[in-house]
Amino acid sequence: MGGNTEYIAGHGYLSLGQAVHIAQNSEGVDQSLTQFLEKRLATVWAKLNAQPTSYILPSDEFALLNYYRTRFGDNEIVRSATKRFWDNHKGAQ
Repeated sequence: MGGNTEYIAGHGYLSLGQAVHIAQNSEGVDQSLTQFLEKRLATVWAKLNAQPTSYILPSDEFALLNYYRTRFGDNEIVRSATKRFWDNHKGAQ
């Protein structure tokens, strides 16, 4: 998942996909990882708002949005983005 990495204190260099995986599989998420995920979520949210009917989430951004899914409730932008992701998802090849 993802190719670009960023240094996260206490974790080293992680891609977005790796960071989401750690968060999903941890009892508690430390502040440095939470800050990284929140910053990336803001970026993804900006992309979705800029292109609410056409932006197709890459797998790592979809995983992040899914991790924070409850925050958005029944938001139409998120619901549409999720549908577009699955409509265009190719899976592991």
